[in-house]
Amino acid sequence: MSETLYPLHLDLAGRRMLVVGAGRVAERRVVGLVDAGADVGVVAPEATARLRTMAEAGVICWRERAFDYSDLLGAWLVHAATDDPTVNSRVAEEAARRRVWAVRADVAGSARTPAVATADTITVSVTSGDPGRTQVIRDSIALGLQDGTLTSRAHRRRRGGSVVLIGGGPGDGDLITVRGRRALLSADVVVHDRLAPTDLLAILDPDVEVIDAGKSPNAHALSQDEINALIVERAQRGLRVARLKGGDPFVLGRGSEEVLACADAGIPVEVVPGVTSAVAAPAAAGIPVTHRGLATGFVVVTGHELGDLEPFARTELTLVVLMGVGRLPELVTTLSALGRPASTPVAIVERAYADDQRTTIGTLESIVESASRVGVTNPAVIVVGDVVAVPVLAAARTAVADLVEQGAA
Repeated sequence: MSETLYPLHLDLAGRRMLVVGAGRVAERRVVGLVDAGADVGVVAPEATARLRTMAEAGVICWRERAFDYSDLLGAWLVHAATDDPTVNSRVAEEAARRRVWAVRADVAGSARTPAVATADTITVSVTSGDPGRTQVIRDSIALGLQDGTLTSRAHRRRRGGSVVLIGGGPGDGDLITVRGRRALLSADVVVHDRLAPTDLLAILDPDVEVIDAGKSPNAHALSQDEINALIVERAQRGLRVARLKGGDPFVLGRGSEEVLACADAGIPVEVVPGVTSAVAAPAAAGIPVTHRGLATGFVVVTGHELGDLEPFARTELTLVVLMGVGRLPELVTTLSALGRPASTPVAIVERAYADDQRTTIGTLESIVESASRVGVTNPAVIVVGDVVAVPVLAAARTAVADLVEQGAA
């Protein structure tokens, strides 16, 4: 048999397919054929529960007996998927006599099923003489399709302008979602914030327009109204616009304002959620925002507008403050005046997941002085509550050290 195969994808809609065998392997083949719209017949004395259910529902036709050559009549393709090589061989031989393509589950037949990767409406089939190598290549291609590295803007059919708001996570490019990365790599224009994972900009195609819309205290590259107008204008040109943000677009990120601006202009808009720094930054420091017996929930507020903190000061909820370093003294004074004990633990996590990440821990009584002494700056997340005292990372390090010591012993 030739090792040089001719690749071909078939339209099976309405065509009769035969599967001999009804075990786990056969079940996977049957499901795939049904999904392709084929008219599937199954021949086997026994069948899996799923195949029985499909037969009872009329999705497939199951003949509850052993294979007979007459089962091949009218079939375009047969899968020999029993656990008996003798039966599989007979099926393949009978199929060859009747000029019907046969796939064997145990050895190579006149037709072969490739390893398949599907993502983003793209299906890729991989074959080789080595099944293990085939699967490795298939998995590599699937990963590339999923994260966008194998897709190209130039080869995508343009269907009018659009905007996608992408939550980039707490800053490390590895923490963006797969969907967010894929959307970023398919963009014609990228409008990014200061705290977005800007390291990902290096993997964009050279002709992608990159616009810095970053905001820092008292220094805005673009106002919010200018950003809204910008993304709408680029989309109206027929371009795909990616609005790359830090954290999550809808968690103190003004994403809702940008969505409304697009909606008012009739621009299709999508929101890809991201890992909010309200949870990610504490996690980077080993601080859980909830912990059984200490906090059953958490509250997120912006440091720009602290608002009425009284409802939260009188509960055991963890308080997470974003963009609050500049108003730390006011935050501490307010919480103390509202009855939070001076001994309440407080943590400030700076530059979460960066190489120079730093965590400053104190109490309501000491944190202002501690933060001033070490020079705490933005970006930073403030965590107030008993969860700060949970030694999660310390416990993990101790456990690893114990394992290493046991191994050495």
